[in-house]
Amino acid sequence: MIGGAGYIGSHAARVLRKRGFEVLIYDNLSTGQARLADGFELVVGDVADNKKLAQAMKRAQAVMHFAAHAYVGESVQNPRKYFRNNVEGGLALLNAALDAGVRNIIFSSPCAVYGVPATVPIPETTTREPVNPYGVTKLFFEQALEAYDAAYGMRFASLRYFNAAGADESGEIGECHDPETHLIPLALQAASGAGPELRIFGNDYPTPDGTCVRDYIHVNDLAEAHVKALQYLIDGGKSIAVNLGTGRGNSVQEVIAMAEQVSGEKVPRHVGPRRAGDPPELVADPNRAEKTLHWKATRSLQDIVVTAWQWMQSEAGRRRGLSQANSTQTENPWH
Repeated sequence: MIGGAGYIGSHAARVLRKRGFEVLIYDNLSTGQARLADGFELVVGDVADNKKLAQAMKRAQAVMHFAAHAYVGESVQNPRKYFRNNVEGGLALLNAALDAGVRNIIFSSPCAVYGVPATVPIPETTTREPVNPYGVTKLFFEQALEAYDAAYGMRFASLRYFNAAGADESGEIGECHDPETHLIPLALQAASGAGPELRIFGNDYPTPDGTCVRDYIHVNDLAEAHVKALQYLIDGGKSIAVNLGTGRGNSVQEVIAMAEQVSGEKVPRHVGPRRAGDPPELVADPNRAEKTLHWKATRSLQDIVVTAWQWMQSEAGRRRGLSQANSTQTENPWH
């Protein structure tokens, strides 16, 4: 599992283990965190480290590829970083898998490969026309998978995520990006006073309340889809690209209202200008995933926000405990 110490990868690792799979996590920890891989074998390494990656790949029967830089704005400002990691690193991974005889690849792809879609909900047949370097790098890897399948029989499942959110119901792991750019944790941080007021990017879109509409999917629903996709390939399924979403959209205002309902606090906010390239509405057509993978998202927006709120509170308690422990050590250096 490449990038298994990150947000989505760490959730997928736990679901895989529950389903009886043995999981080896390979992560350079540039954005992932070792504590999210607790209880799993972790190899700290970069995909550009050919020798280390080859050694790990010898032990694999399938690969789940989560490792990527994933900030749209940053990709516009620093495309070199994105092409180096997402494209060059991705090709190194593909070649290591090919050389090791691994023929099943699960790839984390985003709905960003579609760009600004002509129709919503978005089916997989929509033309892929990404509008930023991040989306371009992901599309490149999808096309590389298609070429490797045709030439070498490397079967793949490209799983096109919509807006991943929420946390594991256990409260043990969740979303902890730095910097945080996702709406739900930012809204909850603003509600709790742990973060600045929430900035809304535009309220004049052609949507019911003027704010952008997105398809929010619980991270554990995503994780379960990865296991379904892996089993599909193991059982001899052909290479496939599928959307992972709920098929339902929620506006920014609706998400804020849910954050207020769950937290019991108002979300301080202000409206700023639109961001360039933000489509008014992105909602998945998830029918192909249901038909081919026998998968369907089951968790609601409320489930997402409740688990995110529980995780945030758990993290705040953990940080307080660490702070108190450090304070005690400072005051009592001989203990």
